[in-house]
Amino acid sequence: MENELMLYERLASDLSGIIVAGNLRPGERLPSVRRLARERRLSVSTVLQALRQLEDRGLVEARPQSGYFVRHASARLAQPNVRSTPDEAVPVDVSQRLMQVLQTGIKPGVAPLGAALPSSSLLPLAALQRLYGGVIRRHPQLLEGGSHINIDEAALVRQLVLRSVGWAGPLAAREFVITNSCTEALALCLRAVTKPGDTVAVESPAYYLMLQLLELLGLKALEIPTDPCTGLSIEALDLATRDGGVAACLLVANASNPLGSIMPDEHKRRLAHLTAERGVAVIEDDIYGDLYFGNTPPRTIKAFDKVGNVMLCSSFSKCLSPALRIGFVAAGRYRRQVALQKTVTSGGTNPVTQHVLAEYLESGSYDRHMRGLRRAYEHQVDAMRAAVARHFPPATRITQPQGGFVLWVELPDEVDTSALYDRAIAAGVAYVPGELFSASGMYRNCLRLNCGNPHTPEIEDAVRRLGALMAS
Repeated sequence: MENELMLYERLASDLSGIIVAGNLRPGERLPSVRRLARERRLSVSTVLQALRQLEDRGLVEARPQSGYFVRHASARLAQPNVRSTPDEAVPVDVSQRLMQVLQTGIKPGVAPLGAALPSSSLLPLAALQRLYGGVIRRHPQLLEGGSHINIDEAALVRQLVLRSVGWAGPLAAREFVITNSCTEALALCLRAVTKPGDTVAVESPAYYLMLQLLELLGLKALEIPTDPCTGLSIEALDLATRDGGVAACLLVANASNPLGSIMPDEHKRRLAHLTAERGVAVIEDDIYGDLYFGNTPPRTIKAFDKVGNVMLCSSFSKCLSPALRIGFVAAGRYRRQVALQKTVTSGGTNPVTQHVLAEYLESGSYDRHMRGLRRAYEHQVDAMRAAVARHFPPATRITQPQGGFVLWVELPDEVDTSALYDRAIAAGVAYVPGELFSASGMYRNCLRLNCGNPHTPEIEDAVRRLGALMAS
């Protein structure tokens, strides 16, 4: 009688042969564990051993509550390189070029691979529309009058406090300031803890909107090397903050934009301790925190903050609707300064929308929606990775995001994505050139792709055209 080892190795070999021969294509689901066990007359544990062996070889991947799927060849492509960054902080000058890129990227007939926006087909727009009507009928006073004083609706703050148990906590209601977007939250935090001419440490590559905020506020950017898997280098941040010249650290620890990395908990703990010890305020953008892949939601840096030094910013624009324009910040010990900045810059945040969001969160609809949305984004990112692997030059490197819906692509050194941008738009494809993610103009051979739309044949063809342009 064959022993257990031989049985699972034989099954692994048979399945491997089917995959390599192309009878099961990338992204297709394997027969279920129970079906394989029944048809091969094996135990469930033997089948699982075989599938884990195929996982180790990079041929299949497990998807929670879905089964095992053939892994795309792109999953085995090399990750982008971690690059050395300038030692000195530099002024930022990206806004004019960025506005041109974002405006041309939304032209009719251009494939939407530029701005990181979700497809409306994935969002619960009908449910939100119904809630707007109901809230206005039940609370007509919300349409009366107005005030420049910012008033945070208690119902929404209560829901944020409840949800913060999974992020950091729980957080205290008194920490929260409701804002007009996550972008406004980031800007308020920067205004609260910096003055023109100060230096702010950022990831490299960094989200271009953060660089734009630094530019508009007259702040300098100090780029910190960032790993596509583990995020910002704590060792490099340690060195950069020893002389007291850094006023704040601005970063995306969970599903970083553009790399998609999730910083390990131990790194978050070290960062929170290091910055608190040296008086460096931390502004954490967690807008992609709920868009993690896998079973376990990532913790925030705020979860390891013992002294109120971390300001946690987010919104619901990437998962419910960009048009809501509702964000928030849990501002820790800087709450008073942030609230003052909010009052003098933009006043109150729409109370109707605050109530709509509170009711949606309270109903339980958000959690149900997010389970499906995370799966959709993960599949769309995977499909985009596979398309890039098929159509881009052979030496291309691409990230393997752990969340979110953007993809960072590193091309051979001779490719200049800024120089090729206008030709790409003429070919009907948008992207964001890599140099816009760097204050010092690095990453000219890189680009970021939006994976927020279902991977249709039209998207596949757009990637093909873009790959041909890069190869030329």
